[in-house]
Amino acid sequence: MQKNTSKPAKREIYYNRRLQLIGVICVERINLQNLIFNPQNEKLINMEAVRSTAEGVVAINGKEVKAFGTEAADADLQQLNINRREPTPHDVEIDILFCGVCHSDLHTVRNEWHGTVYPCVPGHEIVGKVVSVGNHVTKFKAGDLAAVGCMVDSCRECQYCKEGLEQFCEEGNIGTYNSPDKHMGTRTYGGYSESIVVDEAFVLKVPENLDLAATAPLLCAGITTYSPLKHWNVGPGKKVGIVGIGGLGHMGVKLAKAMGAEVIVFTTSPSKVEDAKRLGADEVVLSKDANQMKQYAGKLHFILDAVSAKHDINAYLNLLRVDGSLALVGAPEQPLPVAAFSLIPYRRSFAGSLIGGIAETQEMLDFCGKHNIVADIEIINIQQINEAYGRLLKGDVKYRFVIDMTSLKNQQSGQEKNN
Repeated sequence: MQKNTSKPAKREIYYNRRLQLIGVICVERINLQNLIFNPQNEKLINMEAVRSTAEGVVAINGKEVKAFGTEAADADLQQLNINRREPTPHDVEIDILFCGVCHSDLHTVRNEWHGTVYPCVPGHEIVGKVVSVGNHVTKFKAGDLAAVGCMVDSCRECQYCKEGLEQFCEEGNIGTYNSPDKHMGTRTYGGYSESIVVDEAFVLKVPENLDLAATAPLLCAGITTYSPLKHWNVGPGKKVGIVGIGGLGHMGVKLAKAMGAEVIVFTTSPSKVEDAKRLGADEVVLSKDANQMKQYAGKLHFILDAVSAKHDINAYLNLLRVDGSLALVGAPEQPLPVAAFSLIPYRRSFAGSLIGGIAETQEMLDFCGKHNIVADIEIINIQQINEAYGRLLKGDVKYRFVIDMTSLKNQQSGQEKNN
């Protein structure tokens, strides 16, 4: 056969890079122009985070495991089989015990934020037990408790990665699900599965004193609220507002209180007043009551806004004192109009926040272990996930669903049932 000496073709690739975090998803259209696809160019392949199918590339061995996912945006989740890679020298293989249900799971499987590639197996609030490790792993051993959050990799070379801010990786971090999988040449599959294999750099230690099921939501809801509270120096002497009591808001109340702040909860629901106090709120304000809102005008140092529905952001900005900040962690579908004079006269700031880096996520878990903080949860079996999604849309959960993954391990496949 005559050897092909022609140069590799130049290609222009567009793909959606997704960050499915906390209920926030950022869609970028990345233009990789005039790249030469050379199987020998390992750096290029890694930067794309897509395994080349060119001749000469050896795929990593994998094994089939049970999972729950969907083949289409309008289809229910059901059992399917996926391939997990065999652990490489730096990998940790985790038997998944519990996986939290995040609102972004629902948005992603239904392609509401666009960019979903099917089949899609969601889940980025993972707690389990280590079953095996690669021979270069130093932080974990078989039998250890372990957790995985919203990311499973990043470029590790850019400024942000080196600063421990992998969530802002300039190349785009690799999400726990529906991101390019450079090892298997497919997409990453999340925690609605029997097991997962992750580089030890993105695996977290779980405090042994915490309830494992109730720890799972900390991997998204916990770090999503902890990171901005820490960044804006919430602590003793600070008056902090938490807007919305749901999966995110209830964690914000617990964490801000543990940090020593005076916590004021804002809710539209009279039925949540007593629950907010149970969670640790010092005061609860019904935000539809103008007189109650006026009492806090210009009084708050910081506000964490966890509302994902349309709401009047100016009503809350006006509660900030001079140099106060409001950080948005909810993700309303429509833009929120901001009046210039809600900000300018008092040097107020309106910001957003994603999750945290790996080191900060471990710090959050350690903080929760020290203060015995976990999420308020309702445990479900994997077979109830479609019903749970319906309830999630109605806000019918206090405050986070968590899947007991033994329900998947014990479920027979269709083929097994027919044998």
